[in-house]
Order: sequence, then C-alpha cells, then structure tokens
Amino acid sequence: MKDILIEKTILNINKYYQFDDIKMKEIKYGIETFYMTIFKLIIIIIISFIFNTSKELFLLLLAYGLLRLTGFGLHAKNSILCWVLSIAAFSLLPYLIKTIQYFTNAYYFLAIVFVILISIFAPSDTIKRPLINKKKRIVFKIITTITSTIYLIIIFTTKSIYIKKLLLFSLLLELLLINPISYKLLGLSYNNYKLYKKKGGKYEIIS
Repeated sequence: MKDILIEKTILNINKYYQFDDIKMKEIKYGIETFYMTIFKLIIIIIISFIFNTSKELFLLLLAYGLLRLTGFGLHAKNSILCWVLSIAAFSLLPYLIKTIQYFTNAYYFLAIVFVILISIFAPSDTIKRPLINKKKRIVFKIITTITSTIYLIIIFTTKSIYIKKLLLFSLLLELLLINPISYKLLGLSYNNYKLYKKKGGKYEIIS
C-alpha cells in the first residue's frame, strides 16, 4: 500500500515538474519518510494513550522536532529497525519525563556536553539525502547550535524540573541521531555530502 502511494505521488510530480536524478531521489526519500512517519506516529500515539503519556509525547516531539528540523540525523537502513528504535525512544522517553522527579548536577553537566557535541556534529545527512550545499550546511549548523543553546539556557534558568527533563531528553535524542558513532553502529555512511563534487553548476557523485 505504501509503495503504491509513493509511486502515484512521484508520477504526479513528474507530470508537472522536471527534476534531475539527485533532486528526484531527494523528493522520493522525503515522500517515503513522510508516509512512514505518519504510520509510526499513529502507533506511538496509541502507546502514549495506553501509558497516559500523551502530553509528554507531544512536547517531546515538538522540542526534538525543532532540533531535527535543521540538525537532521540518521535513518535506519530498514523499516523494521526504524520502527523498533522509534517506538522504543518515543515510548520510553515520555515515560521518563513523567516519572523522574529530580534533576541533579550531573544532568546539568550532561546538558552542556550534549549542546557542545550537537554544535560539532550538526547537521548530519544521509546517503539518500546528502547535504551537498555548503552554505546550507553552515546555516543549518548555526541554527541548530542556537536552538540547542537556548534549550541549555532554559534548563539552567527554569525552576520547572519537568521542562528541564523535556529539553534534556530532546537534546539527547538529537545527539544520538547525528553523531558518527551511531552511524557506525548501524552500518551507515557518515558525511555523505563528501561523496559529491560540483561540476558545471551541478553536483555529481565522485566516481
């Protein structure tokens, strides 16, 4: 069903627009990601209702989503692994946000480390969606660094332990998805934009 929907969407796009192969790969990847995200989200929401963590899930998706928007990050090689990792993360973390009742000095230290590492590794691309435009990579890095720094400032200034936990786990989740260790553990290539070079105004894969 998913494959049929994706193919129909691609055919409709081809009727009105003419894109090169690299752009079409990016578009197809985006469509695949969109459909998979919708189906996963439905399952995750159902689980959150079961564990009464719907509020925590929504806030985590919002806070993490802002980081993911410009920091990007890995995608699992296959849909099964993607489902397992997504459901595990978005079921466990909302539960921890709701149940942990303290925020120690160690958490403040971790928050600082997370922000530093995010500023180093962001943005991280994928083989299907390489960030080949250098200017865009710089802009994405700056925005992600600013966003994560704002989270850090809020963690240090707010009196709400709830918000502290929410932002800390958002930083953790994004860091897990953009660092080279995670890519290596999952057998994924890192810094995929290096596989391309600009030639005649277009980017081509380095042979």
